Amino acid sequence: MLSTFLKKRGGTFLIIIICIIFYEIATDVTGSPDSMFFPGLSQIINATGASLPKLGECFISSMRLLIPGYFSALISGIVLGVFIGLHPTLNKNLQPIIFALTPIPPSMLTPYLIALLPTFYLSSMAVIFIGCFWPVLVGTINGIVLIEQGYLDNARVMEMRGMKKMFYVILPAASPHIISGAATALNFSFILLVIAEMFATNSGLGYFVQYYADFSDYARVLGGLIFTAFVVVVIKYIFEFVKHKILFWCLNQNARI
Repeated sequence: MLSTFLKKRGGTFLIIIICIIFYEIATDVTGSPDSMFFPGLSQIINATGASLPKLGECFISSMRLLIPGYFSALISGIVLGVFIGLHPTLNKNLQPIIFALTPIPPSMLTPYLIALLPTFYLSSMAVIFIGCFWPVLVGTINGIVLIEQGYLDNARVMEMRGMKKMFYVILPAASPHIISGAATALNFSFILLVIAEMFATNSGLGYFVQYYADFSDYARVLGGLIFTAFVVVVIKYIFEFVKHKILFWCLNQNARI
């Protein structure tokens, strides 16, 4: 198992080790960059180790925003996308509106969300929801519209209707586009999480980084960024694992995580 893992990810670890060595040489050995902005590796390790309890609390706080915001956008985007995609007239009329609303940055809506929603937590979660909703919606609509007619014809011949047709034909056929939209939304969710935590929370990974940046404690800032990057990588790998389980029937066998 270890040899297989090293065969797949050995190059990644080698690149990381080389980057660490170069950073250590540039900071602790030569001291060429400004030590305030680029603290030595030993300082980063010590600061991160001392901050692990706080980082654990911030991680839980971030997940309390990310998980409900992302999954509520995922569910509502799929449900509404399927409904719109199955009704060509509705899709035709809503398409210009969707095109107009999709590029609007959710951060621009922050003052309105704070004014309209009763708590800062809900307004922060709404930022993540809005940013994740559009990619899922558009991906689902495209997936429904681009279903091969042969699948629908076969379902008609087999007299499949209602929920049986939905779960055995329509959703599986549209799933590659739906998953693609969900992946894009997941990428946006990490960016929006940091934005949301900077304006409306007093905890979370984004808040941790911003808080110590304000005090010029860049050892903890870099430690927080490294910890956040680790969390993002783990979540992305979980998503890739789920994607391969769902799309096993259409993915290239060589495209394995």
